[in-house]
Amino acid sequence: MKSNRREFFETVGAGAAGLAVGAGILSSASCSSGATKKEEEDGQILFVGDNIAVADTKYGKVRGYTLRGIHYFLGIPYGADTSGANRFMPPQPPEPWTDVFPALWWGNTAPQNMENRYANKYASFRDHWNYDDVSEDCLRINIFTPAINDGQKRPVMLWLHGGGYTNGNGIEHDGYNGENLARFGNIVFCSINHRLGPLGYCNLAGVGGEKFAASGNVGMLDIVAAMEWIRDNIANFGGDPANVTIMGQSGGGAKVCTLTAMPSAKGLFHKAVVLSGSSIRTGEKDYAEKLGSYVLKEAGLTPAQTGKLQEIPWKEFYAIAMKAQQKLAADLAPGDMMRRGFSPFVDGTIIPQHPYVPEPAPAAAEVPMIICSTLNEMAPSWTDAALENLSLEDVVGKVKERAGFGPGLGEKAREVVDAYAKAFPDKKPVEIWSMVSSNRQSVVALADAKSKQQAPVFVSWFCWKPPLFDNRIGAFHCVDICFWYYNTDLMLSHTGGGARPRKLSGKMAGYLLQFMKTGDPNGGPLQRWTKYTPENGEVMILDDVCEVKNDPDREARKALPPA
Repeated sequence: MKSNRREFFETVGAGAAGLAVGAGILSSASCSSGATKKEEEDGQILFVGDNIAVADTKYGKVRGYTLRGIHYFLGIPYGADTSGANRFMPPQPPEPWTDVFPALWWGNTAPQNMENRYANKYASFRDHWNYDDVSEDCLRINIFTPAINDGQKRPVMLWLHGGGYTNGNGIEHDGYNGENLARFGNIVFCSINHRLGPLGYCNLAGVGGEKFAASGNVGMLDIVAAMEWIRDNIANFGGDPANVTIMGQSGGGAKVCTLTAMPSAKGLFHKAVVLSGSSIRTGEKDYAEKLGSYVLKEAGLTPAQTGKLQEIPWKEFYAIAMKAQQKLAADLAPGDMMRRGFSPFVDGTIIPQHPYVPEPAPAAAEVPMIICSTLNEMAPSWTDAALENLSLEDVVGKVKERAGFGPGLGEKAREVVDAYAKAFPDKKPVEIWSMVSSNRQSVVALADAKSKQQAPVFVSWFCWKPPLFDNRIGAFHCVDICFWYYNTDLMLSHTGGGARPRKLSGKMAGYLLQFMKTGDPNGGPLQRWTKYTPENGEVMILDDVCEVKNDPDREARKALPPA
């Protein structure tokens, strides 16, 4: 597929330029005599060559490059090619190499549906999708670090991308770039690609037997393998393997929750951050096995021929799997399963139980957690100004049929809409629609469950609204990522850029960095962020003015049907 992304150096350059302006490096004086001085000081910022940014790994040396003082290592293999005999199997170590591996460009995106990726022009503009080559040889890690081989032990961030369990990659948004946070906090930033969809979560154990016992959860095992790679190698990149924070948004947040229930991940990470992906449960074994049997049937194979699924070209297999998923959905009664499609599930071994029901899994009991959601995960009117004129009666009709990412509220719709309108009388009907569809029910459920464990929980609600699309875009799903990573001047289509978002970003990145270091976001000059308790529901409101409030939407949430 032809890539439709901005030239890389132009992109990262925009981020650095924006931060430079914010730091006051440029001024009106630079238009006069200062301009000559600036030209003299405007030296080389990119360095690449045989002896630049070379580091050791267990599998061989890697060569990256240095940009604005940060070392980039892109697309390093942390696992072997997952095609052929490795398909549906737990990840295998990469083959060692003797030449220096050129870690100069992003690794392949995991197989997924790439048709019409950029068809929605509004979404493509806003999220500025970055996709390159796609293949099953996709187990790759990216590293951004201030120094290598210097003996320092810097906190490590591992970013897990969103896209549910079926889409995405480690650099799909410009805001995923780790340069600015690595510099701002003197930390090591990592991001990965891993198996997705039917190639990561197709449970063939029921039809293929013991050989395929892990097949339905190999996408999660890939992430564990990446964390094992970090444990074994990150010290060579200036990082501390004993201080790793995992952080994900949307589907990535759900992955973080799932990892907290996996014994194989225990001890490989030490703090967790969940953005707009609060998930107290994962998939069910019965559904996953049934879906696997539908895949085999759709392929025209018998159980004895399950291994032939490893020989089919991935695009052909993907099409077969999607048809099987559609047929199973048609055969199931509505509400039969909590989670449908290809996703992790409780198999009793890799994932022994749901992460937080009926009780929180013990594997990550000592891991502190930050949980965040956005005010307008669903912002209905951002591309349709006519929706600004809806009445509350119109909103009742809308959420009766569908509410956000889930099904509609049915006969509960009026009660819920009235409850939110009463709790937030200053909001327009379209905003009530957004808040109902973007409710914090899952956030509170996760926080309540996690708070039963000894490690602290900190909850935030991102409410800052970008001044874009005539101020209708709202605090939408994904917008907060670039704020946490100090990338508001890089992800301009999410923020508009400038001093206002940069100021909030500085606070949020400060909280995150303190949390990475100590497991507590408090410290330094920032306003105190109170630990969450079920009794008070403490939540940090992230906006131009940051403040802690006690569960501001509690009364409205009471009207929602049970999660």
